[in-house]
Amino acid sequence: MEAEGFAPCQAPALQTKVFQYRIWDVNQKSLYLRDDQLLAGHLQGANAALEEKVFWVPNRAFEPARQPVILGIRNGTRCLGTGTGTGTGGAPALRLQDVDIRELPRTGDASAAFTFFRSYKDGLWRFESAANPGWFLCTSARGHQPLGLSRHHDATHLLDFYFQLC
Repeated sequence: MEAEGFAPCQAPALQTKVFQYRIWDVNQKSLYLRDDQLLAGHLQGANAALEEKVFWVPNRAFEPARQPVILGIRNGTRCLGTGTGTGTGGAPALRLQDVDIRELPRTGDASAAFTFFRSYKDGLWRFESAANPGWFLCTSARGHQPLGLSRHHDATHLLDFYFQLC
């Protein structure tokens, strides 16, 4: 029975805090958007303004110890996602999708394609795809190439990033 003038309590809506970071690879290449692709390259002078900030939210649908995050650009309205076997040679492909990163954590396991597990060692971060275990965000050793996914850190694929709050 409700007391007069009082409404039943409702659970508060889940609030998702969005964090803004700078990300660049070990060769000091920053991310920027061109032709709907995220590229990594050296941005100098006036081009420094092209650098995309990375927005992220934690994804509570996955084990917290693995530091699961959903990454996006453009204030979190364009999200990084992975597809299975859609890249070169059957490798998973990285793509940008028009999805708000604040909405994705509410989708539970369906958010795996947009989730990356962060790991930290010696001042550097790696981002492993939740949907494609063993595949990590990478940049090319060559400049102005697309951000991608790789299984191996080698002379052509850089898996390590600096990740700094801005």
